[in-house]
Amino acid sequence: DAKTHRKMNQGKLRPEARLDLHGMTLSAAQPELTHFVLSCYGGGLRLVLVITGKGRGDHGPLPTRPGALRHQVPYWLHSPPLSMVVQQVTAAHYRHGGEGAYYVYLRRPK
Repeated sequence: DAKTHRKMNQGKLRPEARLDLHGMTLSAAQPELTHFVLSCYGGGLRLVLVITGKGRGDHGPLPTRPGALRHQVPYWLHSPPLSMVVQQVTAAHYRHGGEGAYYVYLRRPK
């Protein structure tokens, strides 16, 4: 509803759980994210925080986009099997991580 959405955008709602993906590779982060979101949904949680970090741009032998997790996490959340339980994904308020974190609002369990 609009009132809950406004509170979430203002940072007034406190996330019920959080997952920090700092320093993980894409291949390690995806199963961790999937497990976290599905277990939160199973536990009846509605608002969770996923911290990706802003990305520092690894300058290794292969070119990578800075902030790969930050760009990939919303895509994963909107893809099956998570798309069935995720209602909304928005950037977090500054106090919860700003551009380097996402609020994930989960659907009501059936």
